[in-house]
Amino acid sequence: MHIADFVSGSFAGACGVAVGYPLDTVKVRIQTQKQFTGVYQCVVTTFSNEGVHGFFKGMFLPLATVTMTSSVVFGTYRNCLQCLSQARGAGGGSNTKLDVFLSGLAGGVAQISVMAPGDIVKVRLQCQTESKRGGSSLAKPKYRGPVHCLLSIIREEGFTGLYRGALPLMLRDGPSYATYFLTYATICEWLTGGSRKPSDWSAVMLAGGIAGMAGWTIGTPMDVIKARLQMDGAREKKRYKGFLHCVTETARVEGAGVFFRSLGINCLRAFPVNMVVFFTYEVLTGFLRAGPEGVDPPVGME
Repeated sequence: MHIADFVSGSFAGACGVAVGYPLDTVKVRIQTQKQFTGVYQCVVTTFSNEGVHGFFKGMFLPLATVTMTSSVVFGTYRNCLQCLSQARGAGGGSNTKLDVFLSGLAGGVAQISVMAPGDIVKVRLQCQTESKRGGSSLAKPKYRGPVHCLLSIIREEGFTGLYRGALPLMLRDGPSYATYFLTYATICEWLTGGSRKPSDWSAVMLAGGIAGMAGWTIGTPMDVIKARLQMDGAREKKRYKGFLHCVTETARVEGAGVFFRSLGINCLRAFPVNMVVFFTYEVLTGFLRAGPEGVDPPVGME
């Protein structure tokens, strides 16, 4: 088993959250609240009403849990690649693109059990636009922080409330991570010719950024549904009867274009975040496997 991938994946995920969280907050607000009409307007309004802190609401819990979720994704991915290679028999051989796709799919689905509770808390806090500034006349925020939000959901909606939106989350992350890892491995192979030289870090970072954009292109429609189901009933009367009703009602009321409304900001956020994620992951994995002298960027299809 590749233990190093679990460890380096956890650190890489934490770095990615730190880099991309402000734009993630903007994305969630655009997806769930009609008062925000675009990226620029959302950024200006958030900063004006809530200050810099408004962009980092709910960050603590995702930062704490992403070490587990990212560890599960990268660890499951690498170990699935190993199992698929070994399943071919003696010698194993190189992994195919199908192996990479299936391993990425498995990694994306595997993380849902540990990701869903932290994700719904993140979304609830990100959409809490009430400001603590400017006097007592303003409405008080419903949640005082991540722990209070977590306990409030359990008290009001039961333990299963923590997994609201888990189905679209799975439908988002399974295909998204399959595309993510396949794109990364393919671009790395194109740019490096399969070499493993320290000078290839620019290729690793470019491939990581493009892979992040490709993954979010696939995952954005389900990301919209996931966020709406997680927020449904939290601030106003419950609107959706379930997953399918949310999909059909959203399309009927706002048109099919709403499913890609946040694609631009997702891609804008995904490029720098996943440059950092893959760079951190590859450096730490190489270090843990072979020490400082053996830090080589694995391409994915070994």
